Amino acid sequence: MPASTTKSLRVAVLADSDTRWKWGALTANRIAPADSDIRLDGYLLRGRATPTARQLEEVGVRADSLREVTAVEFLREMSREETTYDVVVLSLVGGAVQAMLHGLSYQWRERFGPGRSERPVVVTGYVGVVYEKLADGLLLRHGADLVLANSRQDAERFTAVYEGVGADASSVTEVALPFLGGDAYTENDPYTVVFAAQPSVPESRKDRTYLLNRLVKHARLHPDCEVLLKLRSKPGEHTTHIEEQPYQRLAERIPGGLPANFRLVYGHMGEVLDRTDLLVTISSTAALESLHRRIPTVVLTDLGVRESLGNHHFVGSGCLASWDQLDAGHRPLPDEQWVARQGVAADGSYETAFDAARERIAKLLGRGELPALTPYYTPATAPGYLPGILARHHLGPDGSPLPGAPDADKEPGPVRQIVRRAARGAYRHGVQRVAPVIRRMGEL
Repeated sequence: MPASTTKSLRVAVLADSDTRWKWGALTANRIAPADSDIRLDGYLLRGRATPTARQLEEVGVRADSLREVTAVEFLREMSREETTYDVVVLSLVGGAVQAMLHGLSYQWRERFGPGRSERPVVVTGYVGVVYEKLADGLLLRHGADLVLANSRQDAERFTAVYEGVGADASSVTEVALPFLGGDAYTENDPYTVVFAAQPSVPESRKDRTYLLNRLVKHARLHPDCEVLLKLRSKPGEHTTHIEEQPYQRLAERIPGGLPANFRLVYGHMGEVLDRTDLLVTISSTAALESLHRRIPTVVLTDLGVRESLGNHHFVGSGCLASWDQLDAGHRPLPDEQWVARQGVAADGSYETAFDAARERIAKLLGRGELPALTPYYTPATAPGYLPGILARHHLGPDGSPLPGAPDADKEPGPVRQIVRRAARGAYRHGVQRVAPVIRRMGEL
């Protein structure tokens, strides 16, 4: 059962990618009551985006324990009598959150019986800007005790969606992005321009080549500047989104090679921002990190302002500009009211942004027993949708493990490990090599 005091807080974070691990682990630390001594156990959901050791090192978030699990393994771990978590953070894609909510509900019914139980507080949310599938993603997260909104704008939108379908909206809790921080901007020497790349935005080879060429052109036009292409992953690694056209491969084909003042870099985004004078992106959450530190920030309009790119989210920000404008020396000024609504807290209020979440968690923990989880989607409300979501994680319509689901007590044998590695390699080869070729053939 959960601990009766917040002095010692045990938190489990289940994440399915490097960025979601970063969000989940940092969120766990941000929402812990101020007087608590937190123990953080990390669980990485096995799948195509399970982070590598290098990615975990780059994220830079430490846990007291960290291991890879399947969905059923995690649920069985949560059902064990000796498992005593106070808070469970689900840092997953929407469908996986919904599956875990039903799976946890089943396991805790089996463990504690129907009705109220001494279960952990369940928390979920989004890793960054919510610019697509708002209703779909939100309803898949409904049922958690806290659904975190990273800004005032998101809190209002989340509440409107839940109330609009007749669902309880009391779980919506306004916070901020947990990874904001760092020193306020001061000019660097040399002046440094950073392009924050995204794995799937834009998606096409043509558009990504265009952006790379413009970045290289900017470096050649400004030889006294340092120009950095900040990459999320190395070829073969996966993040939250699939990267079919890695910039590293495209850079190998630049005519005449890359200029001397142009470099490809990896590493922690905060450390890169320490030396950034101008942050350029299509729609990366890095733009909000940059604005938080008052670094000049540009959201590109070269490929249009479109929902598919996510840069429509920045309408009204004052940050929209094109490469032609940047080449000519333009530097945008962000709209302060827009920034304030995005949870950026450049005004210094960041430290209080998580107070409401801390208070709610402390109050829930103080109750001792909590009611059963009640997601909006049930076999009665979504009989044509929910069973498929649950089945993808080896769960039946009631949240119970399906026959043949992975055994939590058995580590994969040598043969299974080899097959798994080969399957991942084949999947990544298919995504990055075969699929683009088939698409191009289809366009002929």
